[in-house]
Parts: sequence; C-alpha cells; structure tokens
Amino acid sequence: MRFVFYCHSLASDWNHGNAHFLRGVMRELVHRGHEAVALAPFDAWSRANLAADQGFAPLDRFERDFPELEERLYERGFDHAAALEGADVVVVHEWTDPAIVAEIGWLRREGAPFTLLFHDTHHRAVSAEKAIAGLELRDYDGVLAFGEALAARYRAAGWGRQVHVWHEAADTRLFRPLPEVEKTGDLVWIGNWGDGERDQQLRAFLVEPVRDLGLVAEAWGVRYPPQALAALEEAGIAYRGWIANADAPEVFARHRVTVHVPRRPYVESLPGIPTIRVFEALACGIPLVCAPWEDAEGLFRPGEDYLLAEDGEAMRAALRTILNEPDRAAALAASGLETIRARHTCAHRVDELIGILADLGVGTREQETTETETLP
Repeated sequence: MRFVFYCHSLASDWNHGNAHFLRGVMRELVHRGHEAVALAPFDAWSRANLAADQGFAPLDRFERDFPELEERLYERGFDHAAALEGADVVVVHEWTDPAIVAEIGWLRREGAPFTLLFHDTHHRAVSAEKAIAGLELRDYDGVLAFGEALAARYRAAGWGRQVHVWHEAADTRLFRPLPEVEKTGDLVWIGNWGDGERDQQLRAFLVEPVRDLGLVAEAWGVRYPPQALAALEEAGIAYRGWIANADAPEVFARHRVTVHVPRRPYVESLPGIPTIRVFEALACGIPLVCAPWEDAEGLFRPGEDYLLAEDGEAMRAALRTILNEPDRAAALAASGLETIRARHTCAHRVDELIGILADLGVGTREQETTETETLP
C-alpha cells in the first residue's frame, strides 16, 4: 500500500517529538514492503528553528540517519490532489494547516479513493478546544488519538467519525540498550523546558534533587529561558542544548538514570498519556523515575517498569535507590525493556494501524490485490 503522512516536519525534531514516532512508523511500513512518504510545509517552525539554532547540517544528516525515509516539502500553491494520486491511506496530523485539513477532506468527499485519517498527538483538544472544533473532519474516515482520554474528547464533541486510540511508541530499530557504552554520568534529562507548563515540576523533580544529591547530570533540549539555564547552572547540571533524536540512545547509555516530568495539561486533563521519551528511555534499558502521572490505561507496570515519585523528597529517595542498589536498578531496566518489546514498539503500532484499516475495509482490498497478483 502507499501511505502518505501530512506532518509538521519529518526531518526536524526541534521541539517536535511527533517526528520521532512518525519516523519509526514509516520505517516499519517500508520494512514491510509498503511505500511511505511524508508531506510537510517548507516553512515549518520546527525546521526554521533548527536551521537557526544548528544550521542546515542536521537536516542534511537526517538523510544519512534515515535513508529509507522520504519527505516532500510543499509551499503555497502546491497541488495536493496530484500528490495524493495513487495513495491508499492518507494520515493528516493535527498540526497541519486547517485549510489543508479541509482541502484533503474535500478531495475525499469528491471521490478520492484513499482512506483518510486524522492524527492527534497533542493537548490542544483541551488547551485550545476551539481550534480543534473548527477543523473540518466530517469527511475523514477516522481519527487516531494518542490516548483514551483524548479519544473520549473527540467522541464527546462529535469530532470526526470513528475515533481510535493509537498511542505513540519506541522505534526499537533506533532505541535499544548499548551495554558497550561506558557510564560517565549519573542522571540525564532529555526534554524541552517549554513555556511555563511545568516550570515548578522541573525544579522540584529534576533541578533540586540533582543539586541536593550532588549528582553528575546533563540536560538536553531547547526552549530553556534564562531563568531555567540559571537554575541548571546553580544545581551543577550541564546544559548541552539541542540533541538529534538519533543520538539519544548513546546519551541514555552514558548515564545511570533518567526522569520523566510530564506537562501539566496531560496530568490534569489527559491522564494516561506519557511523553514519547518514556517509551524511548525504557527501550534503551535505562532506569526511569517519573513525576506524578496516572497510567490510566495500564500501559506499564508502575514500581516494576519505573519508579513513581509523588514529590521532590520521593524523587530524591528513588534516585538514591537506583544509584546505590545496582540489582534494583538492573531489575527496573530489564522490566521496562520487557514491556516495551512486548507492547510498545512502532511495529506494534503498525499492526494496530493495519487492524484499524482492515475494519475500514482497506486490509480486505490489499489482500484481494495480493491474492490476484499471486495467482498462476
């Protein structure tokens, strides 16, 4: 089958975690013999900020890191109808311009033969409800929401037709343990500081515990305001800046523990949805300690796959346990890795996507085509 993914960016993951998951899904589809292409706006803010921050070398490097992936950039006047000729499945991400969301829906209404899905991996359904309510989704065959709480919002509001839960997951071709890498630090945090959604939480669950325990620590990410950088420096945390997602496994491997600090909208309004870094960290076999979040859908085994710290003092205690008890740390890492491999890889998500498409009749058409091609 031919899959076309409308996304914000495939090549740039500057403050854009959805690129991680999309790359993994597309790689898995290609590995299975499907065709997959991403369409993204030329002037995407993630791409522009990456170029301003790092130059164009990371964009060039993307082609070397992921040679099997194809991204086409579009500008004003782009012929979307022509680009979608021959597509079997079109998946349009929530960050796509509303006018393009509507245009692709119109193509479907006018008889385009592809199956059309809308994909939401963000919190705007609760933080910017009017923006989502204004999208033209009536002609979409279904919605893919990255958690049951988000799917319930779509169903209750009547946005779209069938609404399916489709969690993010780890690309285990990339994210895997690297036991040959030497440990050089205690704690690593890979994440963006953001725009005030978790300032207090990052101080309570990251900055202050590292300072109080005197850990050798690093922080990687973007959008760190001056006050955040000052707090890191005061705590002795080395700030390393933007990191290419392809380099994250090696950085995880150099450290003995990492932490997850969820954004406030997910904790308060969308329980059960972790960031993709939870999947990726566990896939790398690094012990993980989480600030409070409710695993409402039972994705993991709290206390076995990771430790949950209810407050800053509990975070200090959990970090002491992992750093001072090698057997406990190893058991956590092994358990988290086991859960990822059993349930949360991009291969699992492709299986789920193929199942959703089969319910919509796409799998039947693919099977009939395959059987016809193999007849003597």
